[in-house]
Amino acid sequence: MNSDTTRAPETTDSAAFWENHYAGVDPQWGTRPNAVLAEVVTALAPAPGVGGGRALDLGCGHGGDALWLASLGWDVTAVDVSATALERVAAGAAAAGLADRVHPSRHDLARTFPDGAFDLVTASYFHTPVEIHREQVLRRAAEAVAPGGLLVLVEHASLAPWSWRDGHEDVTFPSPDEVLASLRLGDGWRTERCHAPERTATGPGGETATVTDNVIAVRRAHQD
Repeated sequence: MNSDTTRAPETTDSAAFWENHYAGVDPQWGTRPNAVLAEVVTALAPAPGVGGGRALDLGCGHGGDALWLASLGWDVTAVDVSATALERVAAGAAAAGLADRVHPSRHDLARTFPDGAFDLVTASYFHTPVEIHREQVLRRAAEAVAPGGLLVLVEHASLAPWSWRDGHEDVTFPSPDEVLASLRLGDGWRTERCHAPERTATGPGGETATVTDNVIAVRRAHQD
């Protein structure tokens, strides 16, 4: 697994977009975990015991989720296309005494993906203004889940997985069966959480807005 934060994947417009984004954002913004993700993980994937568990944080961004998971005892592979994001994650982990549990890994998920099997895979607001094979990436995320493990997706309503089919207008919230069908995961999975709470979000400049999040948590069977 590539843990080199300086070695770039094949250059993409997505990488350039996110480097520009992080260049203008306070390094301290977003270092707390996503509250919705934290609630779901706490309920469905309690902190690992002695020996830890393996977690994969896709699109780790500012690092709040990765650092929070590491603080609970998870061994976290933190993935992003932005070298700046990964540098922030590494610095935050070192400052918190978690450097041995947080492993930054630079990937453009449309082309390269981390190897291995993980007990927990999270993808919060996994989106980009650049066209990618979104469906393919999320299926690869599911393939990375170890038997008995959990895949958690947290996204804005307009970017939900079923919008691959319906476009971004008039998105309706799905049933658990519709979630599994949209991800094409087969019979070896079950939905453990599927809801869309409203919450107040705070942006990099301190502005607030009410947003609707879709939370999807699916568990892989211990034996497919």
